[in-house]
Amino acid sequence: MAILKIAKMGNPVLRAPAREVPDPTQPQIRALVSDMVETMVDAGGVGLAAPQVHVPLRIVIFHPPAEPAEDAEEEAAEEAAPEVDPGQLTILINPRIEPLTEDTGLGWEGCLSVPGMRGIVPRFTRIRYSGLDLNGHPLSVEAEGFHARVVQHECDHLDGILYPQRMTDLRFLGFTDEFDRHPLSFAPAEEEEEAEAESEAEEA
Repeated sequence: MAILKIAKMGNPVLRAPAREVPDPTQPQIRALVSDMVETMVDAGGVGLAAPQVHVPLRIVIFHPPAEPAEDAEEEAAEEAAPEVDPGQLTILINPRIEPLTEDTGLGWEGCLSVPGMRGIVPRFTRIRYSGLDLNGHPLSVEAEGFHARVVQHECDHLDGILYPQRMTDLRFLGFTDEFDRHPLSFAPAEEEEEAEAESEAEEA
């Protein structure tokens, strides 16, 4: 196994759609996944996609959280999930995501390819994800909350999408150390607009 170099935002490999894996059982795919696992653990992540290690294939790995986050403001994807179950590593090849609801929720996300930053991102709250494992066997899992967020985040990498591109309000994108110094609470943009409208109505 080896620790691989992680591509950072701006690298072309993170902007292009990844290719499907024709045969998940090939030895080179198993070797790549082993290196991805070692790289993810070394970087302190809870998820990693193959394009993040400069390999444009549709492969993601992740740890579903052991306990769902109770407070959306304290969620942070990929780099800083507070609790993960080391026995629940998921390897997903050629994944597909199906939203099971139109409801979305806001939550903090970070990314190993966007180091030192985090932002507030809307994601579907319930999804079904499917794909193949390393033996070519099909997987199909329903997920919600932070688990669903992690899967959506990782699979976005396979389509050349980084989490800042999903954000609806870039005021909530910043450096982690600054947010640590200046804790930020947030509300959906619609709620802020309603509050501003109410304030204007009261002043009129």
